[in-house]
Amino acid sequence: MIKAGDKVRFLNAVGGGIVKSVINKTMVNVEDYDGFEVPTLISELVVVDDSVSMDPERRSSRVKAQEKKEEASVAKELPKAEPKYVAGKDTPVCYLAFVPQDEANPVEGELKVYLVNDSNNFILYNYSHLKDKIYKSVESGKMNPNSKRYLESFSRFDLNELPYFQFQMLFFREESAKLESPVVKSLHLNPVKFYRQGSYEKTKYFTQNAMLISLLDPDMEAEVAKLNEPEMTKVVLEKEEPKVMVKRTVSPDLVEVDLHIHELLEDTRGLANHDMLEVQLGRFRNELDTAIENGTRRIVFIHGIGNGTLKQELRKELSTKYKKYYFQDASFKEYGYGATMVILKNA
Repeated sequence: MIKAGDKVRFLNAVGGGIVKSVINKTMVNVEDYDGFEVPTLISELVVVDDSVSMDPERRSSRVKAQEKKEEASVAKELPKAEPKYVAGKDTPVCYLAFVPQDEANPVEGELKVYLVNDSNNFILYNYSHLKDKIYKSVESGKMNPNSKRYLESFSRFDLNELPYFQFQMLFFREESAKLESPVVKSLHLNPVKFYRQGSYEKTKYFTQNAMLISLLDPDMEAEVAKLNEPEMTKVVLEKEEPKVMVKRTVSPDLVEVDLHIHELLEDTRGLANHDMLEVQLGRFRNELDTAIENGTRRIVFIHGIGNGTLKQELRKELSTKYKKYYFQDASFKEYGYGATMVILKNA
């Protein structure tokens, strides 16, 4: 049984660290060589003997050199995969895949990220994160036709701080009648999507259910370029409408409102955190008042986890201004820890 203070090594990566705390039965926080705490599955750790210190200041250069040598040796012994071709699959098809290791509770275990190449093309790729206007390369290389490549993993603690995912890709074949254009793709995903089991489906690429996102969907700029003049005028007029967006799911018994700021505003530049919180609370009040007026039975506000400020403010108002209505955490299966349900009318 792994406990706080144990020295451990990673099974699927080079290095290790010291267990700082136990999160639950399956996961612990490990402080790595650089002093960062990393949530890690216990199944991917092995306890090491004290004779090999995990403290980077006490580990000898000889031990570090040996680890690098072992890693290089393993990589050298791996057989080189031969390209696999399938008739009729010459057009580039590529997906970003999120594969939960726990299908019953997708965000409780590790969420692995893969690049899937479902075509007869080779891919030269660079995968990076965009955060605070800085691109940080995570993985790059060359993929064989009809193959998949592991990129990285996330835990549920990472989901509310996901970066923009950036891809640069070049598709080519050994023999082809044309050259494919390079692809640059940027993605930003709503954290709520990861909590819903319906986001994960059976695919031919993985034994587990997975969330697939196409990296080759047409860019909006290209679609706009195809519009004729009347259609272009319509787009311009729509862009001149107020920037506040309303995004909600409505049924006779249930209204679902997503309060994530990027679902409410097209552009948050120049807004302080307090300003954005006011926008979110304003939307909360409007939607709740409307639901009460319409005789809606239940309303769910998706606020995410984050630092908990929005959730606290929302529940403070429910406890004071709307105290005649009962509220509770929404379904964990549907929303994880990131939503509050308000019961407005009993059945």
